[in-house]
Amino acid sequence: MTVTVFTKPYCPQCDATKRQLTKQGVIFETVNLEQNPETLAQLQHAGFQQAPVVITPDASWTGYRPDLIRELAKKLAKKTAPVAA
Repeated sequence: MTVTVFTKPYCPQCDATKRQLTKQGVIFETVNLEQNPETLAQLQHAGFQQAPVVITPDASWTGYRPDLIRELAKKLAKKTAPVAA
């Protein structure tokens, strides 16, 4: 499962989101929007208006959302849990 966090420099919500994802054991990719203006334009066109933007296969959101990060971590844990024989 790919989780991508679109961030900008000097963004406290971006930093908090990345820390919480790491704390919850979620592996993610980071895209700096300042270095990717085309991506920024695409996200704005899609209606996202603040950073960070977090996109997963099942959901997307903006801002620091520890509730959604915990929910994501639980879903990932279920998908990777060993199956009992």
